[in-house]
Amino acid sequence: MTINIEEIEDFLEISIPASDKLILESSRRVTGPGLLWEKPGAILDVFSDHFDKQEIAEVWLGEIQNILDVLEWGGSQTKVRIFDTGVNLAISATIDLLYSAVFVVETSWHLTASKLLGQKPIDFDVLIDDLRTVIKKEQNSPVLALQKVAKSKNIDVLWDDDFISLGHGKGSEKWGINDIPAPEDVNWSALHNVPVALITGTNGKSTCVRLSTAIAEAAGLVGGSTSTDYVKLGDEVLDYGDYSGPGGARMLLRDKRLEIAFLEVARGGILRRGLPLTEATGAMVTNIAADHLGEYGVNSVAHLADAKFAVAGTLSKDGVLVLNADDELVVNNGLKASNTICWFSLFHDNDQIVAAKKSANLCCWVDDGIIHYFDGNEISLKVTVADIPITMGGAARFNVQNAMGSLCLAKAMAIPDPAIIKGLTTFTSTPDDNPGRCNEFIVNGARVFVDFAHNPHSINAISDMLSNLDGNKKYLMIGQAGDRSDQDIIDLTKGAIAFKPDIVATIDLVDYLRGREMGECAEIIKNECIKNGISAASITHFEAPSSAAKFIIDQLMPGDLVLLLALAERDKIFQLLKDAQ
Repeated sequence: MTINIEEIEDFLEISIPASDKLILESSRRVTGPGLLWEKPGAILDVFSDHFDKQEIAEVWLGEIQNILDVLEWGGSQTKVRIFDTGVNLAISATIDLLYSAVFVVETSWHLTASKLLGQKPIDFDVLIDDLRTVIKKEQNSPVLALQKVAKSKNIDVLWDDDFISLGHGKGSEKWGINDIPAPEDVNWSALHNVPVALITGTNGKSTCVRLSTAIAEAAGLVGGSTSTDYVKLGDEVLDYGDYSGPGGARMLLRDKRLEIAFLEVARGGILRRGLPLTEATGAMVTNIAADHLGEYGVNSVAHLADAKFAVAGTLSKDGVLVLNADDELVVNNGLKASNTICWFSLFHDNDQIVAAKKSANLCCWVDDGIIHYFDGNEISLKVTVADIPITMGGAARFNVQNAMGSLCLAKAMAIPDPAIIKGLTTFTSTPDDNPGRCNEFIVNGARVFVDFAHNPHSINAISDMLSNLDGNKKYLMIGQAGDRSDQDIIDLTKGAIAFKPDIVATIDLVDYLRGREMGECAEIIKNECIKNGISAASITHFEAPSSAAKFIIDQLMPGDLVLLLALAERDKIFQLLKDAQ
């Protein structure tokens, strides 16, 4: 039978009782490890400030279990997560029935909401008949047969609406969803996984992805990466855009030229779709701080940590989880993980480093300006911090951490030490190597740094770096997106001015007003600057980042220090700086 995904996707439209007492936020398919668990299936989010959350969960679980029993979905499991403003409910499903799983969850919510609100539901038998019809349309037993054999051989299976693929990169093969071969017709000897690492955290993801890829390429490997900027294989950009979700991972991992991969994993991708693989070689959590809270029931930094640690569920049985031992939330979650862990820290006496060395476990630390890597038996690799360009001689502490994390991932992926050292010591903070991340330019003897920092944690980190650098006169260009709260903008401003700029250029982000008026965010920034001792006469407003950047560039003298927070018009600003050099 031919599977018609477009027909299946729109086959049912399940009515949901309308009420401001129970709000259905979203329902979606999940491909793998995510916030609640590691299973593929479907998840639905409900918000309520009227009903008791435990009551919602109990009624809902009863309704969905009744549906599963009638449908004879014996292998399907459910999981509920109760949070401060609502409830998530997930259902597991085989990979050929993810749309059906969504319809099952939505049907269960129709019945639950009807019961809680005292409304009459659609006839149960009608609902069940509809579900059986769509399940029959979506079932694809050849896909399950292929998955079963692949799993027995520890070969990763990636799937979407159009294709299923086995293995990664040069060891992969893919087929159309309606052209699945029988397992005995597959050349299994040609299929295998390549080393893959997933990198998540609040900050440092893109830098670690790019640095790790540079290390792999120093080893002569064909390296690929996904990020919020693009999907890249070697020197070729396969596509531009935000590819920090499973779609970007599949695009890269199905390219038969690929030999090693580093995947940036953002919060949104984890929460919306889950992660697409379960045979990764390594995974890293750089740090965890407040950013983009309030979606999908992730309302606190602790909730965010739970989401980020979904990467642990992607690891193979021999995979290594690389964790920042200087971040309290990372440590708290890491200590609950069952994976092999490699801790890294800026301090040799960090508790996790001391414990790891005592227990003969993997770890990495800095002592006397030198990064030490301990392989469980001995210190097998040392690198001087000052030899790593992105650390700015150690002033950029956040990039010392990024370098350590990337080193640990490289070791987990069996990259030789000479290549690790070469990659670390040749990768630079330039627009070519690491665009938008602490890029340094020398203009008329002044040091100019361009960064995409947009949350308090990242802005505080770069301000800390600049505070360690000398500057005759200091300049700051700053703006913020309109969907940040007033308090968020105040906190971001406090972090940015911590390096004590003498001149501040505030900017509007025309494409990111998001409901605010022109100049509104800039006025909040200006007021906070004045409150912290910067005179109004030292603050100038511009309606475009490039105009503000030119204003600063035209004034620069030898010994000056500049931070341009380029959240928009980055390429224009780069060109202005190159022209001024």
